Amino acid sequence: MTAHSTASLTDTSSDKPSPLKAGARRFSTAPMMDWSDRHCRRFWRTLTRHSLLYSEMVTTGALIHGDRQRFLQYSDEEHPIALQLGGSDPQQLAQCAAFAQQFGYDEVNLNVGCPSDRVQNNMIGACLMAHPELVRDGLQAMRDACGIDVTVKHRIGIDDQDSYEHLRDFVGIVKDSGVTTFIVHARTAILQGLSPKENREVPPLRYELVYRLKQEFPELEIILNGGIETHAACETHLGHLDGVMLGREAYHNPSVLMAADHLYFGEPAPPDTSIEARKHAIRSLYPYIEQELSRGAVLHHISRHMLGLFNGAKGARLFRRHLSEQAHKRTSGVDVMEQALEFVQPAVFAEAAH
Repeated sequence: MTAHSTASLTDTSSDKPSPLKAGARRFSTAPMMDWSDRHCRRFWRTLTRHSLLYSEMVTTGALIHGDRQRFLQYSDEEHPIALQLGGSDPQQLAQCAAFAQQFGYDEVNLNVGCPSDRVQNNMIGACLMAHPELVRDGLQAMRDACGIDVTVKHRIGIDDQDSYEHLRDFVGIVKDSGVTTFIVHARTAILQGLSPKENREVPPLRYELVYRLKQEFPELEIILNGGIETHAACETHLGHLDGVMLGREAYHNPSVLMAADHLYFGEPAPPDTSIEARKHAIRSLYPYIEQELSRGAVLHHISRHMLGLFNGAKGARLFRRHLSEQAHKRTSGVDVMEQALEFVQPAVFAEAAH
């Protein structure tokens, strides 16, 4: 369960890595700043073996000039795993795509959806939808620099450029890069006047535009993101598209992930989502937690991602409270985790994964 590292970043293998299997993106988790870090992904992997997990966005500048090992390390158990990049300079994107391959990621994704002012000022994120040729060139450079899958995640539009025609033209230009997987957040990004949080909630969801995009570009793999909360909704969307991506629901209600392997990846048996099964998932992480604590991590860094696992169960509030009060202490270890679990009792409750 050691964190992944690459001994020599200058060595490149002549062997091209195998692309992800067909259908690997049928169900995935979204890249989420401050949330989908390596501890979160390692926890999620105890709930789903096959779902594709995306990293937080990492900027090209951080990888080229910062602590690359810290930004790119992960546990081998996290596979399949995708690295999301933020950037716009084709040469820098190519360099970072090569890093992604050297560190063993299964996919590298370009962020063309983040609406924050900070990234706009650096030509990162959703503002790039106004520059489809630059996105095309960046993706082409990434594909030339690595042998792993290269994908793009974007909005349906920005500001007043939010018609279906704008979306169609953007995809029509960008696909000339050779990229065939487009992950579409079905909201317009309002770059002037809305905060990043408001941009995840205020602009209306327009799934019909993404459905129409798939009809017009049937050769492309189109993955839907935005506002998806239930497996019933996933089933509806999969009647029109190639995959679904869950973000906030997977984080706030992680038990939704427990059904993914059965519903989307052919695991034969329905999952055990009982209280004891959820406790077992956390306990299976104890060796990982102890290892990370020995390296200087604080329990809170890991346990904060687990707070929603028992939503609706008897004792869930006490579970959350105990961790909130104790996990930030330097002396806290798996004993604190075990104490928190003792508060949760088996009970009949509304399943999150319905």
